[in-house]
Amino acid sequence: MSAPLTLSDLYIYPVKSLGGIRLSEAVLEPRGLRHDRRWLIVNERNQFMTQRQTAEMALLDVHPAYNGFLLTHRQKPELLPLYVPFEASPERTLFVTIWDDMVFGWRAEKAADEWLTLALGQPCKLVYMSDMARRDVEPELNPRGTLVSFADGYPYLIIGQESLNELNSRLEQPVPIDRFRPNLVFTGGEPFAEDTWNDFQINDLAFRAVRACGRCVVTTIDQQTATKNKQGEPLRTLATYRTVGKKVMFGQNVTGPKQGTLRVGDTLAVVTYKLS
Repeated sequence: MSAPLTLSDLYIYPVKSLGGIRLSEAVLEPRGLRHDRRWLIVNERNQFMTQRQTAEMALLDVHPAYNGFLLTHRQKPELLPLYVPFEASPERTLFVTIWDDMVFGWRAEKAADEWLTLALGQPCKLVYMSDMARRDVEPELNPRGTLVSFADGYPYLIIGQESLNELNSRLEQPVPIDRFRPNLVFTGGEPFAEDTWNDFQINDLAFRAVRACGRCVVTTIDQQTATKNKQGEPLRTLATYRTVGKKVMFGQNVTGPKQGTLRVGDTLAVVTYKLS
């Protein structure tokens, strides 16, 4: 008898492309887990920044704090921790671009912009997505009104621990789960079992695995040192057996309920499977 499917890890990333925070319990909101990717760093052209172009973003750690979080730079101790509240105020606003979307945001305090500019060595601004902003999730694949934060495309990303274990069995140097920046990690089942799911539940909360997640160069960046793997691993190995079309797939993009609570240890149950 196979092991039951169990939610083993929960992660939020308060600032897109910076370090994550591991949780034992998380609240669900219309855009995903509460506080997940509600903040975004943009350049002087108000375009979103990620580790794809600025690998040094991996050196910025995010720590829980009262009513917010602290940012620290792993290699620049002279930069004192920066406090960022969970929400911004609407006094200063800005339209920012993320992929093909233009989103209305609230700007952080000037001190945050100055801190990030020093930390990353280029002009930066920090922007918050308020509940007033609207960013829809692929309307051709999802019901109207399905929203997302500043995440790349979907409110949730789920990965099975067995999928990571199977990948690591093919690598000379195993990689941790932080290379793939999931929100939800589960144990049990076969490697890549999540690829076959359509509708599933975590306890009594209904989720839908909409499509596989195409991976990029960020997976090759060591999240502790911000250095890129010279051999392009693990993306290179993934490409040998996980390529669909021109994309390398790992994990599932997921939509879910607009409210509820998840806890590590919750049970997953598959309701329907994708048609093969």
